[in-house]
Amino acid sequence: MYFAALLARTEDGWEASDTELDDVETLSDLADLAREASPDEDTVLVLIEQEDAWFGVVRVDGEEDPRIYVSDAAAAARSSYGEILLTDELLGRDPDDGDDLDALDLDGTEDGESDDDESDDTDPVAGSADSVPHGPVGDAQILEDLGVSEKELRTLSSDAVTEIAESLGASETLETVR
Repeated sequence: MYFAALLARTEDGWEASDTELDDVETLSDLADLAREASPDEDTVLVLIEQEDAWFGVVRVDGEEDPRIYVSDAAAAARSSYGEILLTDELLGRDPDDGDDLDALDLDGTEDGESDDDESDDTDPVAGSADSVPHGPVGDAQILEDLGVSEKELRTLSSDAVTEIAESLGASETLETVR
């Protein structure tokens, strides 16, 4: 079960809106969605949570690049929503590693034929899952100036989105969209 919400900071406090991520395919799409929630270029937080598995925070401040924190990269990598957040930059990977079609060995065995002479250890795509660390990745100080310290963020668990909203003083606002 997933939950995703936008919290936009305004002069009057935080405004929450439920968000549908079905049409979001990239981090850029997600950042654009967040910017639409705040026409005044205020801070917008995208909070995503998969029950008892992982949570993510994306912070968009105006036209600046989004800042990202994911509580468990390996768990998020198994999720279509998590994959949006786990950019090559966030994972410290070279964007050209593993996705280069020229590096694939397309020798005719890709249609289910077996080629016993070759080992699967050389598959550049198969190794890419190993580069996703277990545990948190990203900017752990993403909410520091809003009252959630790095230590607090790293210790959040099952109901992280609600705990973040409480720390921001936006728990009642968030509950209106939950």
